[in-house]
Amino acid sequence: MPHPKPNLLVSIHDIAPASAIATARWLADLDARDVPATLLVIPGPWRGAPLSQNPDQVVELHAAAHRGHELALHGWAHRAGPDGARWRRTAARLLARGAAEFAALDEEEATRRLTAGLSELAALDIEPVGFHPPGWLASPGSYKALRRVGLRYTTSHLFVHDLITERRHALPALSHRPGGWGESFGASFLRRSATAMIRSGRSFRVALHPDDLDHPGLRRTTLAVIDAALAAGYRAATYSGLLMSSTAVASR
Repeated sequence: MPHPKPNLLVSIHDIAPASAIATARWLADLDARDVPATLLVIPGPWRGAPLSQNPDQVVELHAAAHRGHELALHGWAHRAGPDGARWRRTAARLLARGAAEFAALDEEEATRRLTAGLSELAALDIEPVGFHPPGWLASPGSYKALRRVGLRYTTSHLFVHDLITERRHALPALSHRPGGWGESFGASFLRRSATAMIRSGRSFRVALHPDDLDHPGLRRTTLAVIDAALAAGYRAATYSGLLMSSTAVASR
């Protein structure tokens, strides 16, 4: 029996009216490669207006879903607030530059924000099954809230968490850190890590951010990694597609 192909999961983060142009550019790159992506949507106000105030972008998102891309929830406003333990907030600030909205929330506040985000998207006829916490950081209370609102899966830096079966899929996430001293190190780390995983046939994830496109070298590095994985026989999939195929295999 042949070994299953390793998986490549690509996500486009921070989808909102403020990032509409960058989202379209990343989507064009992926569509040209027939790579289905998971689009991480911010329904609330992020760097400006909420998604509902850009009907053209909503139409584009539905068109992307029709082409095989997945739409997922990416927080409410993608901004960390004063809620939660100080040590969690401090760690989240260092790791996610103030974007880790769910890193320190209790169950009640996390439920409130998740419900608000899901309701906002439902009004736009978008019904995600997955949640990707900003910065891949979620508190224990947030995990309880995710099960409470009925979402199927969530993610962290190293795993995709199936909230129904409780299975963890080991898929490390690779991304850039544009701007500042960490940019060149991050690009080198992404390239070397991806090369090592492709060589060993290990499944992994690549995260694309709108700010990456302000630095042409980051885009080139990322697309080279994706192209190398595809050339090595990787199967490009969405997060929900991965879980559906895993469930089908487990039920045989």
